[in-house]
Amino acid sequence: MKKGLKIIFFGTPDFAIESLDSLYNSYHELLCVVTSSDKKSGRGMRINLSEVKKYSLESDLKLLQPESLNDEKFITELKQYQADLFVVVAFKFLPKKIWEIPKLGTINIHASLLPNLRGAAPINWALINGLKETGLTSFFINEKIDSGDIILQEKLAIYEHDNFESLYNKLKKMSYKFIIKTIELVGEENITKQKQQTIKNLLLAPKLNKENTRVDWNDSAINIYNFVRGLSPYPCAWTIENKTNKRVLIYDVSMGTSTKEKDIGKISSKEPKKLSIITKEGTIEIKQLKIEGKKSISGSDYLNGNCKSEIKFI
Repeated sequence: MKKGLKIIFFGTPDFAIESLDSLYNSYHELLCVVTSSDKKSGRGMRINLSEVKKYSLESDLKLLQPESLNDEKFITELKQYQADLFVVVAFKFLPKKIWEIPKLGTINIHASLLPNLRGAAPINWALINGLKETGLTSFFINEKIDSGDIILQEKLAIYEHDNFESLYNKLKKMSYKFIIKTIELVGEENITKQKQQTIKNLLLAPKLNKENTRVDWNDSAINIYNFVRGLSPYPCAWTIENKTNKRVLIYDVSMGTSTKEKDIGKISSKEPKKLSIITKEGTIEIKQLKIEGKKSISGSDYLNGNCKSEIKFI
């Protein structure tokens, strides 16, 4: 049997759990886990433990939670472990004085086919951009975000019915075997690394916020369809209802029909029983939505409670 590597794992959210579990159940030695410090949230400002922390506590793993990645005491402790490799999955950007510690380097697992979709939200933006495939990339961390030499890539088809949730779950499941395959390659003496290509129209995956998750009804129906599924069910595409001036979260849509109607954002008169909204190119049917402060409802229920001619989404 091959000799296992001594590894320190860095991760925080749910997406990192499959990789952490895979390492924990492998013949490699998991020295400790580094995760973000605890966050307080909600009305009672309750402390929320990260998914990685919960897993680590349940599995009796040594856990480090530095307040700052530049803390000298923390860095000294990392060095004392004398790890062969650091493995990063869904964690903050590491400073050089950390990623250069282990003799074999520090690797990261990213949920896209790099160099496309560098950034914080690659799964969402793969769908928003209407891509037909995505995947996982493992690479050596360097000074630039998601720009290091590639170790391994595996592709995954994106289907028309996929949304953020389904694609997230598929990629997360893929990571279980992918992480071990990557580590096997890193452990080889003659590992083949590949420089990331320079691409002209590089797709990026910036962090999602209130501004870049708002629906632009002046876009085409197909682009809005991809936009909604790329943000469903979280953080969710949104718009404003003109009548109440309230935010409306849009969970599910389907492609409508072509139309010559020009009143963008209004409900189309072509499909009277459907909540079909006029866009720059064609209509799009809203199947599930939630008005701020109310429960999630179907598009038809929304129509039953409103006068169609007065409604416009802006």
